Amino acid sequence: MPRVWRLLPTPTGTPFTFWYAVLLGVTSYVADTADPSWVDEVLQASSTDVTHLAQAPALVLVASALWVAGGLASPFVAVFLLVLTALERRIGGVRTVVVFLVGHVVATLATEVPVGFAVLFDRLPDSSLHRLDYGISFGVAASVGALAGLLRPWARWPVLVVFGGLLLQDLVNMTDPISNWGHLIALAVGVGMWHWVRRWDAEGMEKVAPGRA
Repeated sequence: MPRVWRLLPTPTGTPFTFWYAVLLGVTSYVADTADPSWVDEVLQASSTDVTHLAQAPALVLVASALWVAGGLASPFVAVFLLVLTALERRIGGVRTVVVFLVGHVVATLATEVPVGFAVLFDRLPDSSLHRLDYGISFGVAASVGALAGLLRPWARWPVLVVFGGLLLQDLVNMTDPISNWGHLIALAVGVGMWHWVRRWDAEGMEKVAPGRA
């Protein structure tokens, strides 16, 4: 039973994941219960669209990660809890924040900057500069990619194939092409961080058992 509970975040074992999950629970509750017009205004202000990224990039990149697109029913919530808990137990809270933020920021810029250029060259309408874009999914996808690098091969490749396959299916179905591309980019970012997460994991193992080879 204790091993099962280790799959979920705790305030002492995985403080970043635990308190971030609490924060997301609060914002999701607010989004479900507050005045819809006010919620819409807040989400619009938190959107990482081209206009907001040009005006206040740091602020909006942080604000957009305080909300869950689709609320607590989103499948990314379950993935968030399991993956970030496992990742934080392996590499620590600060480094998990780094992985999450790098995926969130890189995937956001990689999808929104082309939109800006497309509007500039009249390939997309001006309304594309104000598209609603927020949530934790890019950071979660990057965390999945990073965690895969710490798994044994028999688990690593099925995780990447299944998760990547679901993201590709969303892209094929054209559910939200810009976000769908962002998810795949974020996953690739996480995979690209294998060298660092493996080194961080090894450093953590050395601290636990410094005398072992």
